[in-house]
Amino acid sequence: MTTSRTPLRLPLFPTIIVAGAVMVMIALGVWQLARSAEKKALIARYAAARGLPEIALPAVPDPRDPPLFRRAAAYCLSVTGWSAQAGRNLKGDTGWVHVAACARGAEGPGFQAVLGWSPTPAPPRWAGGQVSGVIAPDKAHVWRLVATSPAPGLLPARPPSLADVPDNHIAYALQWFFFAGAAAVIYLLALRRRARG
Repeated sequence: MTTSRTPLRLPLFPTIIVAGAVMVMIALGVWQLARSAEKKALIARYAAARGLPEIALPAVPDPRDPPLFRRAAAYCLSVTGWSAQAGRNLKGDTGWVHVAACARGAEGPGFQAVLGWSPTPAPPRWAGGQVSGVIAPDKAHVWRLVATSPAPGLLPARPPSLADVPDNHIAYALQWFFFAGAAAVIYLLALRRRARG
């Protein structure tokens, strides 16, 4: 006596939904791989920028393509305010970096300048002047100028590092591919269980 096995019938709408979701997750994984290649090219450009000659700090930051990690100089006409933020010095000691909000007068909008590091949040006595340093990313102001020579009474702050530039697109891509595979396997197991029942 032979037993006939009932062919597996795929429910239309659930299959369309799951297949669509799997395709979207795969597409997101491929997009993250492309983003990873773009980020690597950007980091290589930042690394090359560190060896270029010093420039005058542009008056207005371009959020789409800021010249990060480039050596630059600007004149701080006056300090309109100070902020102390958690940071490190060249030795890696934790403490406070002192950021001056600098006015530029008729040259355009002001800029943020990290004038150095100290173990206390008390602002230094510095009223302005020439600032030379490295352009670092700043979430609130696009960029900031991290001074090479600190203000009197401060130690040099840790300059921006390429290691701080996030490059986790490969991990995100692997996550999306895993989610796509897991969704497909779970759906197939559910169909198999449904066929047995």
